[in-house]
Amino acid sequence: MSSPRRALVMVGAAVALALTAMPAQANDIPPPDTVVTSSNVTHVRNIPKPTPIAGTINTDIAFQGDYAYVGNYGGFSIYDIRNPKKASVVSSVVCPGAQMDVAVYGNLLFTAVDSSRNNDSCASTGQSATIKESWEGVRIFDVSDKRNPRYIKSVETNCGSHTLTLVPGKGRDRNRNVYLYVSSYLPADNFPDCLPPHDKISIIKVPLNDPTAAAVAATPVVFPDGGNESQPNLLVPTTGCHDITAYAEKDIAAGACMGDGVLFDISDRLNPRVTARTTDENFAFWHSATFTNDARKVIFTDELGGGGEATCNATVGPNHGADAIYELSRGQLRFKSYFKIPRYQDDSENCVAHNGSLIPVKGRDIMVQAWYMGGLSIWDLTDASRPKEIGFFERGPRAAGGGGGIWSAYYYNGYIYGADFNEGLDIIKIDDWRTDSAKNVRTDRLNVQTQESYRNRGHD
Repeated sequence: MSSPRRALVMVGAAVALALTAMPAQANDIPPPDTVVTSSNVTHVRNIPKPTPIAGTINTDIAFQGDYAYVGNYGGFSIYDIRNPKKASVVSSVVCPGAQMDVAVYGNLLFTAVDSSRNNDSCASTGQSATIKESWEGVRIFDVSDKRNPRYIKSVETNCGSHTLTLVPGKGRDRNRNVYLYVSSYLPADNFPDCLPPHDKISIIKVPLNDPTAAAVAATPVVFPDGGNESQPNLLVPTTGCHDITAYAEKDIAAGACMGDGVLFDISDRLNPRVTARTTDENFAFWHSATFTNDARKVIFTDELGGGGEATCNATVGPNHGADAIYELSRGQLRFKSYFKIPRYQDDSENCVAHNGSLIPVKGRDIMVQAWYMGGLSIWDLTDASRPKEIGFFERGPRAAGGGGGIWSAYYYNGYIYGADFNEGLDIIKIDDWRTDSAKNVRTDRLNVQTQESYRNRGHD
């Protein structure tokens, strides 16, 4: 099984960074490698990448109990975060395969591989996507022993797994199975396991009492008549989804699908049904989605330039490489406004909207979000027409040169965790009247693309 990402564009990877934007004002830019924050934000701790995977970049994060699972192009690491001020690495697993999106459930860790390999093992090497025997898809690990995770199963999927979204079963099925919605895209005529038209997702069914029996159970087509292919300035035409966020208790999901934003009814887990779809002339690449707690709004991100360009500046402006806030009105998506960080970045800094999560504040809609070398932003979208930044953390340009920054920034049990490409895991705290009530919310698990309401996570 193989993926076309090598042949076209590595969206979300920023492996080869093309930094071509105009420079920001010099007095706006922190000194190289210097951490700067707003007055209500504290940098609690930085933990450098563990030696076994220090040479490859950090990506996504999942949480369960006292542990954080940080994906990395070279594998993943497990961190003990029971005391965030003294957080430490428990173990690292070397198991290469971009981009290592992660999700955790019980004793199982699911990792996404969107890099054509010569086999499914952790000792595999890269192999051309044109070779039929190449593999990519999802790897499953047993992490019951945090110091010695055990690789137990692989599942091959069409065009690999750029991202994955864990969706629990419902009703009697809830304690029996979980489902993985696998997003992949960019087929090609010379990729035997990724032929056009793709325009679909793969759904893996994982029996919880026998996870080694996990297998692809459905491949529903999202765009039977084709996706957005002709809009000017698209990064690439729609050929599938980049990422899906499921709000399982409400039986809905939001898909960020390259050139399209999509809403799904997922009441039948194996047969998600498209209920709404939209495009935006200012969006180059629909990257990710987040529901507000009441599911009355959806935030979509635009990964302009594929994450490899300096787009946080006056030249690009506020409406490109930004977030778009939509209200749900009678099941349809109604555009309200854009949000983009107000801090201009240097022409050496790749910066664009990327992965974030809600901060569980009762009665308000507040997010923390990664912006690559724009750092992370804490912003309030309670008024969907007038979103505003209320806090931030960032570093100045890299003294060593090249790009990087924070891939994902998520709030978990009182702290913000940021996975930085090069610098490792940052732990951050916000003290602000607008977010203070979130400190009372606790959860035992957080896969950000598997949203749960605050009431089920500690709110009254």
